[in-house]
Amino acid sequence: MNPSVTRRSFLNKSIKCAQASLAAPFIIPHSAFSSQNNILPSEKITLGFIGVGSHGTGVNLRNFLGQPDAKVLAVCDVDEERMGRAKNIVDEKYDNKDCSVYSDFRDLLALKDIDAVVISTPDHWHVPLSVYAARAGKDICCEKPTLTIQEGQQLCDVIKKYQRIFQTSTEDRSVFVYHRMAELVRNGRIGKLKSIHVDLWQGHGILGDYGKNDRPQPVPKGFNYDLWLGPAPEAPYTPGRCHYNFRWIMEYSGGMLTDWGAHLLDTAQWGNDTELTGPISIDGKGVFPKDGLYDTATDYNIEYIYKNGIKLIVKSGGCGIRFIGSDGWVGNTGWRGPLEASSQQILHSYIGPEETHLYTCKGGEHRNFLDCVKSRKQPYFPVEIGHRCCSLLHLGNISMILNKKLEWDPDRQLFPNDPEANRYLSRPRRSPWHL
Repeated sequence: MNPSVTRRSFLNKSIKCAQASLAAPFIIPHSAFSSQNNILPSEKITLGFIGVGSHGTGVNLRNFLGQPDAKVLAVCDVDEERMGRAKNIVDEKYDNKDCSVYSDFRDLLALKDIDAVVISTPDHWHVPLSVYAARAGKDICCEKPTLTIQEGQQLCDVIKKYQRIFQTSTEDRSVFVYHRMAELVRNGRIGKLKSIHVDLWQGHGILGDYGKNDRPQPVPKGFNYDLWLGPAPEAPYTPGRCHYNFRWIMEYSGGMLTDWGAHLLDTAQWGNDTELTGPISIDGKGVFPKDGLYDTATDYNIEYIYKNGIKLIVKSGGCGIRFIGSDGWVGNTGWRGPLEASSQQILHSYIGPEETHLYTCKGGEHRNFLDCVKSRKQPYFPVEIGHRCCSLLHLGNISMILNKKLEWDPDRQLFPNDPEANRYLSRPRRSPWHL
């Protein structure tokens, strides 16, 4: 792809706009009064959506449309069919035809009346789009995970430089069972924490008929495949490569480990009070397909060790998390399964006002994001904590790919004296999509 200088030049112009409007969202004139819950348009956060597939519309778009102080102005997708469907959802909500549509994210980011963007694209676009949005002066609510550790570091630096609000968009920190178990552990209800055990789904959760067709074929009309690839390497189009099933291809994601690990391993870090650091060693063993389009690990067993001596053991098969301490254990089985503990005393323990209370928002990540855009406070899953969680996942994949135990320096964020492993901290980006 060879975008014109004019289209790419919006980024440089947007930097100047960002510097002039770092602290406050776009203000709609008070004369355009809204009757919805008596909220003035000037009090509403204006949103643009980049990536409106199944999760982008079914979860993110519909949740933000349900917030009285949010106003969706535009949607963007490289797939015209998905873009049209999202526009219809927005127009139906507002009973008009005003929702703007864009097939190129740069056109959306150039809009001056957009306060924030919601990014629900494939993983390999998460960081580049977030960086471009921050430089354009937008706050960002972006799906997990990052693609590499180095990209996560770059994202943290850019968000800090441009003073943007960034929410790593997952619901876990607002889900009672995960918040409760992390608080119980942090307040010593299971004694001294010894180990954490996390089960994640195995295999490739291939969706629909896409995964059955991995042969190159013509790009469908209305689908900008070159822009879908973006910074990823050139590759022939096949339905099995795009949309939901990109998760099982290492060029765009990291398999079940990065998809589901971004949920449960955040809770592990939260309970371990290591959400701003990482392990000091990683020993992963994985099973990778020997042929075919999908190449992420189908089975895995990874042992992380932290400086405090606590072990985090992640393995494939099922879904659940358990914290084991000197005086008992707490956890759950299944996604959002009910809280379990080794005793009723632990299960029903009261956490007093002077004890540790972890930051949450019962309204979820969307409500929390809007509140933070207004207050300029950090959301419950900010960029640095999201990056550290994703780093855990990438470290596991690197250890499995190299089939060896790795030492990790969480302060310098590198593998000491291991140039082979350090090569996996980043990946080349296809021109012109450089950060």
